[in-house]
Amino acid sequence: MEKRELEGAVVSKVREVISSITNAKHVDEVVSALHSIAALLFPLDSSLISGSIEECYRDKVLRVKIPSDEERHDWWDAFYRGVGFPTLARFLLLDVAPNWLVCFSISAQKHAYDVFFSHGLVSEVVQILVPFLQQNGSDGLDVSNVVSNSERLLVLCLLENNGVLQLAREFGGPFESKGFTNERIRPAVSRVAQIVASIPDKARMNTLTSLSSHVFFKQIIVQLLSLAEERDMNLLEKVDTLDEMDKNGALLFVGEMFSRISRRGFSELLSSELVPRVLRLVKKCLSSSNHSSTKELLESNPESMCCSRMMEAIRDPYIIERISEQILHQLATHHADDVQAYWVLWLLFHRNLKMQASIRSMFVDKFLLWKVFPITCLKWILQFAVHECPPGNSMSGHDRPRFSNIVERLVTAWSKKEFVQTAPIEQQAYISAALGLSLETMSKEELDGMKDSMHLILQGVSCRLESPNDLVRKMASNVALVFSKIIDPKNPLYLDDSCCGETIDWEFGFSALKKPHCGEKIVERTKTSELPSIDKDSDFSVNKERSISVKSKKKLLNFDTLDPDEIIDPASLNLESDIDDDDDCASENSYSSSDSSLQPYDLTDDYSDLKRNFTQLTDIVAALRKSDDAEGVERALDVAEKLIRASPDELKHSARDLTRTLVQVRCSDISLEGAEDSAEEKRQRALVALTVTSPFESLETLNNLLYSPNVDISQRIMILDVMTEAAQELAESKILKPKQPPTRETSSLISVVSDTRPWFLPSSQGTPGASSWKEVSGTGAFQNWSNTYERELPLKPNQVMKGKTRRWNLRSPFAEQNQMEFSHNKFPMYAAAFMLPAMEGYDKKRHGVDLLGRDFIVLGKLIYMLGICMKSVAMHPEASVLAPSLLDMLKSREVCHHKEAYVRRAVLFAASCVLVAVHPTFISSALLEGNVEIASGLEWICTWAFDVVESDTDRECYMMATKCLQLHAEMALQTSRALESAKSSFKSSPALPSDASKVTIKIPYLNKD
Repeated sequence: MEKRELEGAVVSKVREVISSITNAKHVDEVVSALHSIAALLFPLDSSLISGSIEECYRDKVLRVKIPSDEERHDWWDAFYRGVGFPTLARFLLLDVAPNWLVCFSISAQKHAYDVFFSHGLVSEVVQILVPFLQQNGSDGLDVSNVVSNSERLLVLCLLENNGVLQLAREFGGPFESKGFTNERIRPAVSRVAQIVASIPDKARMNTLTSLSSHVFFKQIIVQLLSLAEERDMNLLEKVDTLDEMDKNGALLFVGEMFSRISRRGFSELLSSELVPRVLRLVKKCLSSSNHSSTKELLESNPESMCCSRMMEAIRDPYIIERISEQILHQLATHHADDVQAYWVLWLLFHRNLKMQASIRSMFVDKFLLWKVFPITCLKWILQFAVHECPPGNSMSGHDRPRFSNIVERLVTAWSKKEFVQTAPIEQQAYISAALGLSLETMSKEELDGMKDSMHLILQGVSCRLESPNDLVRKMASNVALVFSKIIDPKNPLYLDDSCCGETIDWEFGFSALKKPHCGEKIVERTKTSELPSIDKDSDFSVNKERSISVKSKKKLLNFDTLDPDEIIDPASLNLESDIDDDDDCASENSYSSSDSSLQPYDLTDDYSDLKRNFTQLTDIVAALRKSDDAEGVERALDVAEKLIRASPDELKHSARDLTRTLVQVRCSDISLEGAEDSAEEKRQRALVALTVTSPFESLETLNNLLYSPNVDISQRIMILDVMTEAAQELAESKILKPKQPPTRETSSLISVVSDTRPWFLPSSQGTPGASSWKEVSGTGAFQNWSNTYERELPLKPNQVMKGKTRRWNLRSPFAEQNQMEFSHNKFPMYAAAFMLPAMEGYDKKRHGVDLLGRDFIVLGKLIYMLGICMKSVAMHPEASVLAPSLLDMLKSREVCHHKEAYVRRAVLFAASCVLVAVHPTFISSALLEGNVEIASGLEWICTWAFDVVESDTDRECYMMATKCLQLHAEMALQTSRALESAKSSFKSSPALPSDASKVTIKIPYLNKD
């Protein structure tokens, strides 16, 4: 039968079946009509249907003529490639399914209804079924029944019967016989792939689990990857070039499906299914051969070559990049070694690397300069795309012609100072590792052939050694070590004590770093960052050194003498508690022993007894100025702190000279090699003690020296560290004073001076004896914009706790607590002396002083010190006075938008301290009085923090800005409540000044334009 006659017969048969079903009165009539056309298309066993229908229709079913295999194939081809199937399918979905399908038996539904979809041409079936997933309810149609039936048929066709795999086979056959030409195959493949990939998007929510995105795409990926396991060599014929690849419909369909699945965010799912299969193939080849024949084995394996062609079929550069990233991460997850990872990358990308410039650029540019991978993945990228040989092979210059160009690009990017200032620390570490690993494989001849490479490497090392970040300096040390080994292998350059041995840590400790927790307080988190911090064990170290010095002095004196005219050192009075009881007993035994005390000795040998102890501050100043007497300077530093804390009468008059002299002492000149840090610590502790005991006199000298051209950067940093520690010590001092009952004036707007609780903590009023409030970190998945606090309450009067301790007292245990209180802060009265002079000249460029440029570390330390000062005056009236001046400094563009992330972190820390220090009730009272200065400054903090969150590349700045926004939101909420309370307290309801009415308090994520 000719093709035209066959098509006419198919159309006539479809018309007859539709007419019979339309006029049917019984379900068996519908079954027999569908069976009459199904028998012409599929090899069916009529007995499977006849057993489920009545006898009057059974004979009709059994008498249906069964065509030959050739005739059936012709009928099937004409039915599905013509108008027959679309016409009958729409009738089956819109008429038979809602009206008759529920009456079908299971066997009748399978062999007389589902068979048209499950055994048909899949490319035509999906184009009919998928549009019905979004059917509308016109003409009284039962939409729910139609959609649910379409979903069931899609699961049956594509998933249960491996319809996606069948689609690849359909496109991979001889196109001409199926009506396809080379010009039509790509649009047809793209259209069908788009329809299949859109099924999870069009399926109803809470419907079949099989149509959910993850499950559906996973089964599709498994089906497509099974093409490689079939080892069908027909898929690999004549696909050696990209033009020939365009003619292979199966590979085109696989590439289109992988691209569309990855575009929907499932590239990780694709890689998780692909990598184990390819890794298994590589391990099998490696176990059965040596490395030299691994390439031949992989090229001769149809399964491995099919995986390679599948990756070549993906033409979307973005998708290839995403899949490549996930493949590298999957290899690291499966703990592949260097050899296995190389051959996996070679198998999947070696042809693309040669034929497509975009793929090579992706590996050697994006993956080395823009992305950040684990160090193991970086080694694999370098081995595959840069060295282009398996691990362990000899790498010489003529075998890798592109190696020098890649290293030059790495050196150029790494050496730029702007890169050190703006790039995230992870990316800096990644590129430093890439450069270092590349230099490890270079020879001196290759390095000499690179233009300006030596100069650029030295430039990059130099700018990193100036950084305050230890990790950045370690990057410079590691690269310098590798570079020196190329120049002179026998004399490596060690700039860091950690650089020892043959193996260099190119991870820079990132694998051991703990990520900051979002719920931590901004002050505590900043202390653990690169900003200056106070050692928590400093008190312990001080006491330890004191005890050691006392013991050493007692060892020098083997006997004790009682001299009534002996001059008593005031500084030694503070050391009596540090002397051990064992040493006292030993001294008494030595004194009581008459035999040992009468032994003669040579006085000229006991030079230590002839040394005169320093008992006056003027003697210490004189000794410190004798730079040629190193031993005298060291002894003066040993007793300086103790004598200063004894507070002699001469302290007030000698404070200025002593401060200047301590700052100008060069500890490196008077200390032995390796003991410089000990002398520096003694000097810094003496300066802190001097600033605490005599603040005004000491601060006058320190502020003058801070911007003086006669001190270097290390001395400026020490001055700021001294002021920071002194402010914290003054803020933590305790004074016992009578407790004053709160009045209306002190409780309405500003808290009392002795109250050091932050404004965001709950009130301390309540049950006597309760502990202080502590913040409770949240456990939710989303960030909480409010804080939760808890405290421990004492036992109730009728509660008895068992224990061994008893306290008998007629007075109330809380009587003394109600009469006296501790003032924990002496700093507010000195806050202006600490802050205002330091803020005056920060932006002036003098001889040797450039805080906004070269000396950015000093600027960061200065801002951090100012933030500590604001934190120390929290809840005091001084905070509201000093905050506007500090905010004016922080708002300066040269400060808040500084190129160095170190400075921006300090600004965020200081801004957070302002939010904590200024009480919301003061802001509300300022608004009521028409003072908008502080409100505008706080509004700037919110605006600038939003800008940092959205645009700053530094992760630490992002985290600190997020916490700053949280503090600002809570402050704005408390301020609005204080305003409402203040307004309601005025019975006359006075009108707000005009300026105050224009001020708005912004609460993040609540105000929407």
